Amino acid sequence: MVKFRTMKKGTASVASHMADSADITPFGRFLRRTKLDELPQLWNVLKGEMSLVGPRPCLFNQEELIRERESRGVLEVRPGITGLAQVNNIDMSTPELLAEMDQKMLKSLSVFDYFRYIFMTVSGKGAGDRVRH
Repeated sequence: MVKFRTMKKGTASVASHMADSADITPFGRFLRRTKLDELPQLWNVLKGEMSLVGPRPCLFNQEELIRERESRGVLEVRPGITGLAQVNNIDMSTPELLAEMDQKMLKSLSVFDYFRYIFMTVSGKGAGDRVRH
């Protein structure tokens, strides 16, 4: 997955909610706040590796989230840039709730919802992944 670097070099490869806010660069803070840090992922969408809407990809070491998603069939679909969990401020710090929301979204996803989640994300709904302060 293509991403802008928003954290200092040498920062541990952990989920955002486990990272320290001191590790985020000033420009990275701007990119995250404006959600411009998601733009490079459009390349992954164009290549067919991601969708605009779908469950956010997780790190290889987020074992609890992977187990929760496997048990709900969430990993069977293409990952996305945004989705129901993201516009409702649910991030990877609550793996069970995130997997439940991903499953709920996938069971009821319509064309209307697909574009609604994109619009909600672009208009600023949802806070993105939390970072420890």
